[in-house]
Order: sequence, then C-alpha cells, then structure tokens
Amino acid sequence: MAAERERKAAHIRHLLETEGDSVEHNTLGFNEGRYETTERLEGYEGLKDRAMAIKDDAIDRLPELIEQLTETVEENGGTVYLAEDATDANAYVERVVREKEAETVVKSKSMTTEEIELNDRLESAGAEVWETDLGEFVLQVAEEAPSHIVAPAIHKSRAEIATLFNEYYDLEEPLETADELTTFARDVLGEHIEEADVGITGANFLTADTGTMALVTSEGNARKTVAVPDTHVAVAGVEKIVPTFRELQPFVELIGRSGTGQDITSYVSLLTPPVDTPSLPAEGDEPIVDGTDDDGEFHLVLLDNGRMAMRDDEQLRETLRCIRCSACLNSCANFQQVGGHGFGGETYSGGIGTGWEAGVHGEDSAAEFNDLCTGCSRCVNQCPVKIDIPWINTVVRNRIANGADRGRFDHLVDGLVPDEEAAGYPLQKRFFGNFETLAKVGSATAPVSNVATKLPGSATVMERVLGVDSRRELPAFQRETLVDWFQGRGGEAASRRRADRARVDELEGDRRALLYPDVYTNHVQVDRGKAAVRVLEALGVPVAVPDVPGSGRAPLSQGMISTAEGKAEAVSEALGPYLAEEYDVVVIEPSDLAMFRGEYEKLLAPTDYETISEGSYEILEYVFGLLENGADVDALRTPGSDRRLAYHSHCQQRTLGLEQYTTTVLERAGFDVAASDVECCGMAGSFGYKREYYELSMAVGERLKRQFTAPETADRAVVASGTSCHEQLGSLLERRPTHPVQVLDPAR
Repeated sequence: MAAERERKAAHIRHLLETEGDSVEHNTLGFNEGRYETTERLEGYEGLKDRAMAIKDDAIDRLPELIEQLTETVEENGGTVYLAEDATDANAYVERVVREKEAETVVKSKSMTTEEIELNDRLESAGAEVWETDLGEFVLQVAEEAPSHIVAPAIHKSRAEIATLFNEYYDLEEPLETADELTTFARDVLGEHIEEADVGITGANFLTADTGTMALVTSEGNARKTVAVPDTHVAVAGVEKIVPTFRELQPFVELIGRSGTGQDITSYVSLLTPPVDTPSLPAEGDEPIVDGTDDDGEFHLVLLDNGRMAMRDDEQLRETLRCIRCSACLNSCANFQQVGGHGFGGETYSGGIGTGWEAGVHGEDSAAEFNDLCTGCSRCVNQCPVKIDIPWINTVVRNRIANGADRGRFDHLVDGLVPDEEAAGYPLQKRFFGNFETLAKVGSATAPVSNVATKLPGSATVMERVLGVDSRRELPAFQRETLVDWFQGRGGEAASRRRADRARVDELEGDRRALLYPDVYTNHVQVDRGKAAVRVLEALGVPVAVPDVPGSGRAPLSQGMISTAEGKAEAVSEALGPYLAEEYDVVVIEPSDLAMFRGEYEKLLAPTDYETISEGSYEILEYVFGLLENGADVDALRTPGSDRRLAYHSHCQQRTLGLEQYTTTVLERAGFDVAASDVECCGMAGSFGYKREYYELSMAVGERLKRQFTAPETADRAVVASGTSCHEQLGSLLERRPTHPVQVLDPAR
C-alpha cells in the first residue's frame, strides 16, 4: 500500500507541474462564467427542477421510449440499432463503414464513442478516422486522451499546441497566435470533411416523439460532419432520450450555462435525420459540397453498455440524468488542479465520472480516482439536473473498499469499526473513518497521547503504515472535553442562570439550545465550544451540552455507509428527547450540519430525518436569528479584540447557503470583514492528511494563501468556520486562525 500511495503521489505531482496551470485557468474561467450567466437566468432553480423531472420520467419509461424512438426514426427513413455493449456497437459501425467502402471517416466530439473506443476499431479495419472538434483534433495529433468531457484539450496551452502542430506538420512558417492555429486546423479539417465517406456524431439529446437529434457544440464542425458525407452514423447512450421535442427547452437553456458559462452554446443544431445536404458554403467562394435533393443515409446506434443495469441500481440510477455539461468538473477544487488525467478513469472524469466508470467500465476503473471526490457537495448545487454526486461517489467507494485486499498491517486496527465493514476495509480508511474512537482514546490519555505522536520515528511509522503524511501537524487532544467542562461548571441548570442574568431584551419566544458537541469540538478544539456556550448565554439562551455520538461524517467520508448509518441512528436516538422538548440543535462544525440536513435523509427513516434537519442550525445562523428576534447585539461587541478580520467559509457552509449569516453577524458586532472568494481550502477532512494527496491539497490551498497574504488582508486576524479550514490555514499561514464565534466570546 505504501508503494501504491507513492505512485499516486508522484502522478499527481507530475500533473500539477505539467498540466495544472492550464487546467486551473480554464476551469476557473468556466466556473466563474457559470455563476455570472446563471445569475442572469430568470427561474434558474425552476429550470433545474423541470430538467430533473424530465430526465427521471425518461429513465422510468426508458424501455418504451427506446421502442418509440426506434419506430419514429425508422418511419423517417433511418435505421436504429440497439447495441448491448461496446463490442456490439463497434461491430455495427464497422459494418456500415465497410459496406460504404469508406476510406475516410470524420467525427464530431463524442464521449460515447470514446467510451467504446470506436476510433481504434475503425482504424484497425483500415479506415482513416479524423476528429473534427478542435480540441479532439489536437489530442489526436498528440496521441493523448481527453482531460475534460467538454473541453478535451483543456490541459494544453496555446504555446504547446503551436509546438505540436509545427512539429507534426513540419511547417515552414511556424504557427504562433490563436487565430493562426484555428485557421490552420479549420483548413486541414475542412479537407478531411470534404473527402469523407461517413460522418459520425454523438447526440446530446434524442426526442422519442419526433426522432430529433440535438447537437450542442462550440464549433460548426458537427453540422458539417452530419451534412457533408452521404452516410451519417450517430452513436448515443440510451439515457440521451427525452420523451418529446418540447421537453428539450430546459436543457438547451441549461447545458451551455452549466458547462462553459455561455448564455447559449455557439451552435445548437436540431436535426431530424436523415437530412438532405444543401449547399454548404466554404470560407471562400466555392461550396464544400454541392446541394442534392436526396436524403442521406442515417444510422442511430443506441448503446446500453451497462446503462440498463445502472437504471436498475437504486444507488447509481440518478447518474443517468447526466447531460455531460461538465459543471461538476469545473466546480471541483481538485479537478481544477489535475484535470481528467488525474481525476478520471478510462473515459469519464470529475465528480460524475465515478458513477459512469463504475456503470460502464466497472468499479476497478473508478477506484483509481474515486477518492479525489472529497464530498464537499459544491457540485450538487451546480448540477443542472440535481444529481447527488457525492452520494454516488460514497456508494462506489463503499463497494470498492469492501472488495479490496487486506494489507499486512490491517490487523493493527481490527475492531475499531464494529460492523461488517471491518473485515474487508482498507486500513487507512478504517483509521480515518473511526476518528471518534481515536479522539476518545486521545483525550482519555492526554497529554501522553500528544507526546507519543511527536516521538522520534512516530511520524515515519504513521506515514508508512497508515498513510498519514508526516508533513501534517496532528491534532492535539484535550484532556478535558467540552462535555466535561460544561458539566464541571454546573451543566444546564447553571447555564440557565447565566442566560437569565445576561438577558437584556426579552427574546421573542423562550429559546433553549442543545449545542452539539461534534468530535473535534469535544476533543480537540474545545475553546470554540466554550465560546459558543458563552455567546448563546450572553444572548439570553440557556444551553445543554449532552454527551452524544459523532454524526458519522468521518466514516461516511471513507465510504463506510453502514457505520455512518449506525452513527446517525444513535444521534437520532440521543437528540430525540431534546427535540421533542423543543430544544434547538446548534452545530459548530458545518460538515456535521450538512450531515443533519443532507446525508441523514439517506441514512434515517423519513420522520427522524425531518425532525433533526428542521431542528438544527449552524451557530452563526442561529445567532443571526436571535438578533433578528430581539437579542441585543451589544452583548457581542467584545472590547479590545482585533476588529479587522479575514474570513474563510467552509465548503459545506457555502453549499448550505449559510456564509452570509456569519459575515452579517460579525459586521453587526462591529467587525470589518474581508471575506474570501476562494471556495475551497484544500484540506477536506482526512483528505489533506493522506500521503498520496498532500501535494494536491496544498496546491488547492495556494489560492487561499495568496489571498490572505495579499497587502489588503495580510495584517487581518484570520477566522474560519470549519475544522478542515483551520488545519489548512494553519499550514498555509504564519497566523493561526480562530472560529468566528470565538471573536464574539464575551470572555475573550
């Protein structure tokens, strides 16, 4: 396992050095463009709901829609072939190419033909195959695989492409500018299209009622690929079918905005093949092809290749909603650094890549990159069809890990995971997944436990055996936990007395809060828990801090679904009596609140989930509500503290839409807040601790470091909402961060 970790680490280092800058520049541009264009789109969330509903309906009715589409296309004069797998699909397309005695085949960009490796099959049969999409053409010349499902050559700079073309074509006049490169490629590809016997495309959408094919592209090559050759073959997964032509509308509105940040993609072609071939003008005076009144020959290859099995798989089913927009790739901090050559499998990449690879190529293909999804959930908000991508990744992670071979050190932590996952799960995942047990032992034996991790050789052993990177500072466990401290000061009765004495204005309603002692707050960052108690009491709210289980976030992040389910049930049982007595559950760690409001829907019975979800609040969200309902903000104006803050919000706090509450409360309390617009610090819980991902974690954090060391923020106190953010900022900066609630602490 140590050797495998080193292999992954070396691969990531290579990608960071050779492709990272280009990938980051381009994906950030797409991501920012999406924010801008969707903000201008009226009814954006409603469109996403409609698109999701259409896709779910189509998936439900897929067998009948396949039959309807087949009848429609054949009535129009085309031929439909339902291919069981890649071999079947390739054999059919090869047969068409042989029957046409095609010497040249041109293709527009298609992930589905990448999936079945169609080019290799046709070239082995003697045909010359040319990709007509500029990015795919670049990669064909370079003999490289795509690194992005929409912009396949996103990892290549202009200079690299110029060098590639100049050397490959041995040009006397070297190409340099973007215009020169695109003009050259257009001329070369125009000649190939003109001489082609067969044109092959994918399809973004297919309508069952009319047989219409939608092609959404940024270049005009797809239209020429359809219209110029006499024979057109479209290869599309069965999931591309939507019921009616009218139902294309939300997808046309969403796909360009979600992927490249365009209000509408440059070319949206709605074709009902077979199509005729009118005169297509070239760039000069002569047409590319003379017009004809005869319809071309059309073949539609509908590909299963595991999709119908995915439809029957309750956990992978929603993967079939995917419209290949790339929003999940562009919004992912890890993908922004290494692209699809690191965060991808045989064909598909990014967050949604795990589901597709597991479905069409198998779980082994997904295993190589599945752990690069950290579960931050930002992609869920960006997905135009609302796929719960982190959950799919978790499910596949669970399946991969349960099938993994045990290593020679695995017996060292046997018993730490007390369920059926213990026997087969890899050691590193069991170690990080059972952090709650480790934290309890660490606190019970502190300070000895903290000293032990600093003994000579300890870091080396942990790196070798557990994959914990020796460059990371390990958490320091506190002997007195938050629960111990709270009980030692008198418990809930004493808290009520303090809240009553501190009350200035009567709150609307008699509120009382259960401060949830998450694992880190209870055992490591105890001071933020103490501050939260004192802030709530200062605002007139009595507090309870009972000894309750961890949320299950740690095991879930490792794919330990049954372990997380057991934790969720234990939390529900422990919080139930308090919620029944109308306590508000107040949470400091955003990832735990995300569990309560998100993942618990899949881990608990519906009524239990709804009770916890509706009764839980993030600490500054709750404070904001108190201020809105009569609490006195003067109780939070702590004298003598640094009034100028640089604030970083936790990923899951952002996806829950809670960042605004923190900044608003801090500003009302008299602080000058400079909020970071960097969406991810790169730590992501245990991810940044893992040897194989340390360099990637730090590379993601570099943007945040640059922002917080810039002149306008360099002298500000740093505050951050999440545990991971604290740990990463502590590694990136010389200043140690604190939690926002700590700067509001009356005892500060």
